[in-house]
Order: sequence, then structure tokens, then C-alpha cells
Amino acid sequence: QARLVESGGGLVQAGGSLRLSCAYSERTFDTKTMAWYRQVPGKEREFVAAVDRSGLSTYSADSVKGRFTVSRDNADHTVYLHMTSLKPDDAAVYYCNGAERSITAMAGADYDFWGQGTQVTVSS
Repeated sequence: QARLVESGGGLVQAGGSLRLSCAYSERTFDTKTMAWYRQVPGKEREFVAAVDRSGLSTYSADSVKGRFTVSRDNADHTVYLHMTSLKPDDAAVYYCNGAERSITAMAGADYDFWGQGTQVTVSS
């Protein structure tokens, strides 16, 4: 199975920025739409943003639209999430994953495995 390694999280002040990275181990990376999700304790994991196979089309949750940008590098099998204007409500563990779906269908995708995630903490 593919291995997912998320990184780049940390502690940031409200209004600050972070860039998350996700390395996807399999050669099938460029056949998959990739997405970021996040989860806080006691709540279900929620969709954040997705990027299509080419990297040209993206789709974001309303809560992050205009603040977060998702991108990918197919040569390096890596997907990124550039987060700006961070709010305390953005604090969560962030995960990435991929599926052969449209970008608008990634919110409902089911996965057999997840990476360890990367923690984002936003201080007010």
C-alpha cells in the first residue's frame, strides 16, 4: 500500500502562515486526485482542499477558501497545502490522501489507510 508522510505543521500565531507537505510513496501518485483533510479530537475528519492529477484544478472547503492553496509536484510525488491568515479554528491534525475521483468528490472518499498526520496549532 502507499505510504503517506505529512510534515510542516507547528505552532503559529493567528494571522500567520504555514506550508504543509505530503510525500506519497507510490508510482500511482500522478493518477490520483490528492486532498488534504483535518481532524480535531472528538470530531470527524473533514475535507479541506483537493487538487486534480494535473495540478491545474483545485477545490476547497468554504471555511478555507481564499486562505489555503493546495498544489502538487508530480515529479516529487508531493502535495502541498499553503495556509495563510490562520485562525484558531484551523488548529487540527492535517492529513493527506489520494483517490481516483474528481476534486469535488474527494470530501466523500473513503480510505483504507492514513498517514500519521501533522499537527497545526494556532495561538490567538
